[in-house]
Amino acid sequence: MASETSATGGGGTGGGPGGGSGGGSTDEGSVRVDSWIWSVRLVKTRSAGGAACKGGHVRVNGERVKPSYGVHVGDEVRLRQAGGRERVVIVKRLIRKRVGAPVAVECYVDNSPPPPPREAVAPAGIRDRGTGRPTKRDRREMERLRTPKA
Repeated sequence: MASETSATGGGGTGGGPGGGSGGGSTDEGSVRVDSWIWSVRLVKTRSAGGAACKGGHVRVNGERVKPSYGVHVGDEVRLRQAGGRERVVIVKRLIRKRVGAPVAVECYVDNSPPPPPREAVAPAGIRDRGTGRPTKRDRREMERLRTPKA
C-alpha cells in the first residue's frame, strides 16, 4: 500500500496535490497542434484550430501541418489569424486542456510582430441631436470627410 501512495502522491508534472497549475500539462511527448493552439487560447474553439490547420494557416517549424501533428517543447508555431495578423510562438510547455489566460501565457514565448496601429479616424458625420435629416450639401461634406484622400 505504501508504494501506491508514494507513486501517486505529489511530485508529478503539475497535476498533483499542491503542484503547479494543473491543466493537464505534460512535459514529455507531444500534443496535437490543433488541441495545443486551442489550449493556449490562440483560437477560440478546437474545431477552429483544426480548420486553421486544414486551411494551411498553421505552420510548425516552417512546414504546414495537419491538425493531428504533434508539437514538442521548443517548436515554433506560426498561426495566421483573421485580419492578416500572424502569431509566432515558441512552445514552452505542453498542455492538453484549456486553461485560463494567465496560465496559457506561461506555456509559450510570443515572438509575434506587434499588431499594426489602428487608424485614428476622426468621428465624421456626428450630428447634434434634433437637427433632423442632413441636407444634400451636409451629406456631401460628410462623405468628403469620411473617404480618405487618394
